[in-house]
Amino acid sequence: MSFYINNTNPNRPMPICGNVTNGIIEKVLIETNKVFDACVSQSTETGIVLNVANYNPANPTFPLTFVSAQTTVGEQSIITDLVIDRLESCPNYANVSFNIVLPITVTYRDANGVIGTATSNITVNKNVLLFVPQPAVAPVNITATGIFDSQIGSYTSDGVFTVTGCIQIVVKVVAPVDVLVPSYGYPVLPPCQTAPNQAACPGFNELPLYPTAIGPSTPQRF
Repeated sequence: MSFYINNTNPNRPMPICGNVTNGIIEKVLIETNKVFDACVSQSTETGIVLNVANYNPANPTFPLTFVSAQTTVGEQSIITDLVIDRLESCPNYANVSFNIVLPITVTYRDANGVIGTATSNITVNKNVLLFVPQPAVAPVNITATGIFDSQIGSYTSDGVFTVTGCIQIVVKVVAPVDVLVPSYGYPVLPPCQTAPNQAACPGFNELPLYPTAIGPSTPQRF
């Protein structure tokens, strides 16, 4: 079973019905990133030049035929030239400008019909108005992630594709904080369905799944 398969235990993720305070047993301090503001932009750009390298397989037979181009899975976008320009009339807001470099994987077909890939990148300039809290010990950070997708393009010269693509950029203002939140406690994890004749692990059932603090509900003073 799982959280959602053949499981009726109330200590599991599920929609809340009735009074949301029923079952709250503690206040939990959670270390997390708080998002103070965020926005998303989408655009379609033409004439994007992709200079490619790292052909796979190596040494394709030219000319190449463009197939597609997307952001590379598993690689992070990079922010450069970040400027936070606070508004004098409204100091908690700022014009946030930066460049974001998106890693791109280009898929092509060579002159022999062999499908291959190559790497490239594009740089997108953004300038947005965001709520930016005042400086504190916890640093305020600007993060951005981007998605690029193109199904239209051509091979224009050696190692160069010119494409039309869709770009989506998500910008966030975040800071590492400690947040106090109400909690229903730990979930009860149901046993997984296993294959027959699979031996159990002796000793594991003697340990709690999560750490607990056994003692008075109010910490003692020393």
